[in-house]
Amino acid sequence: MRLLVIEDEPKLADYLHKGLSENGYVVDVASDGIRGRLLACEGEYDLVLLDLMLPGIDGFGVLKAMRERGQTPVLMLTARDKIEDRVRGLQDGADDYLVKPFAFSELLARVGALLRRGSNGASGGGTQLRLADLEIDLASRKAQREGKRLDLTAKEFTLLTLLLRRRGQVLSRTTLAEQVWDMNFDSDTNVVEVAVRRLRAKLDDPFQNKLLHTVRGMGYVLEDRSA
Repeated sequence: MRLLVIEDEPKLADYLHKGLSENGYVVDVASDGIRGRLLACEGEYDLVLLDLMLPGIDGFGVLKAMRERGQTPVLMLTARDKIEDRVRGLQDGADDYLVKPFAFSELLARVGALLRRGSNGASGGGTQLRLADLEIDLASRKAQREGKRLDLTAKEFTLLTLLLRRRGQVLSRTTLAEQVWDMNFDSDTNVVEVAVRRLRAKLDDPFQNKLLHTVRGMGYVLEDRSA
């Protein structure tokens, strides 16, 4: 699942990026309100973590623009502990509020709760992804084939989700490195190949129908070629 962090404190932004990425989320970061508003309104995110005090445009301005476009869940982060600020944030459309400083475990719990709440209100099973006998539940972060649970790590789940969201498209090693590990691809690094090999061992090896394919010289694609 893709999250957007709009936070102007570099240390906190890096801390959130690192912690959320390690828990399997794909995370983008904006350091001011103008950039944050652009990403939040034009990008596709499952949740936005929004600081209240931002340069350019404050969090209330970003939230207003977001609510004119859609209902992406918003968790507001702020050093302000005034009750009127919290009330205004919730009245303006924020889904939850967390006052700094906070424990990362609490933030992680609130992120999970908001994502589950959003999925319960979604129509058409928006948190369910399927391909052939492969099913992924984004809310519970579970994957299965033929009804059998796949024991995936956080990174493997993120990698599989990205491939499934873009099924039928060949994704290069560079794209996977950037989207899953948030790293600029280094030709001397085999992190992508190792991760794909481990994912394939769980996703395909126990089953007759293979879904994860290597396109020589180009990258990897998830698709059902059994038909």
